[in-house]
Amino acid sequence: MRFKERNRSVRPALAMAALALSLAASLGAARADDKTYVMKISLAAINDPLHQFAKDFAAALEKDSGGRIKPEIYPASQLGSIPRQIEGVQFGAIQCVITPPEFYVGIDERFEVMAVPGLVSSMEHGQRLSGDPEVRKVMLGLGAEKGLHGVALFMSTPSAIVAKAPFRHLADLKGKKLRTIASQFQTEAFGRLGVTAVAMSLGDVLPALQQGAIDGAVAGTNIFTAMHYQDAGKYVTEIGQPAIFGMAEVSKKWYDALPPDLQQLVDKDAADAVQAVNPEAIAIDDKARKGWTDGGGELIALPAEELAEMIKTMASAGADVSKNKPAVAAAYKVVTDAAARTK
Repeated sequence: MRFKERNRSVRPALAMAALALSLAASLGAARADDKTYVMKISLAAINDPLHQFAKDFAAALEKDSGGRIKPEIYPASQLGSIPRQIEGVQFGAIQCVITPPEFYVGIDERFEVMAVPGLVSSMEHGQRLSGDPEVRKVMLGLGAEKGLHGVALFMSTPSAIVAKAPFRHLADLKGKKLRTIASQFQTEAFGRLGVTAVAMSLGDVLPALQQGAIDGAVAGTNIFTAMHYQDAGKYVTEIGQPAIFGMAEVSKKWYDALPPDLQQLVDKDAADAVQAVNPEAIAIDDKARKGWTDGGGELIALPAEELAEMIKTMASAGADVSKNKPAVAAAYKVVTDAAARTK
């Protein structure tokens, strides 16, 4: 009898303990779901399509997460140079960086295949290319083993050259020292035009131009207008090549620590922000061109036959640079095949 009585008294106690554990687990899960995740979004540019993507992405994340993700946007290299921003994302100190993919070339050479001159013929073509599933699969997966989780790829702007003296003809470029992005596809392509290419982070460009360390710089007209380059050089030659893309990489360390529903939200909202920024990028480019001339600058177009010659000369660098690098050659083929498919 005593054993049965004792057993009956233990059962309610066990039930209460199980209920307490269940409630504790539920409360713990609720607290985890309510946790706020700060997301620092860093970029070198300002008031350009990369910045617009950051704003679209951040607004969607805060709204769709119900405030569980708190984005903070830091444009104009506020968190350091582009290499330092990328390192910050790899280590988790910065949660997202948005920059042209060529700047990740130190992590994986395949990142620079989007910088091939002659790849696309217009903003719309670039948008179709960057949205191609095969291109997205290759490009967004490149940094997975180096602390990066790719979430977005989009066309930002065509290239232009800003300079103190006008480049009105292809021959004017010979012997000049121009800033380019750190991509062998770019340095080799411009070298074939007789240019000395100087790889330089965006934050260093304006001082170098002002001091005469370079004769000109390759970037987007929206950058020149937003950062008031007219004070250093009033002439912009619109060469259109290479196309400049934007890529958003999220810290894998931060991403892996998110609850699954927020991970899915980060990927979804990034894809949605690409769709939002595509028409905005075209409008930003048009506005920047008008802003440049309104601010006293001049826009220059090369004669049609010289532009065609330039593109032909530069485009030949792509196959030559990649042919002795199997991994780069494979990525180059994916991108160039997709460019032909999406014309």
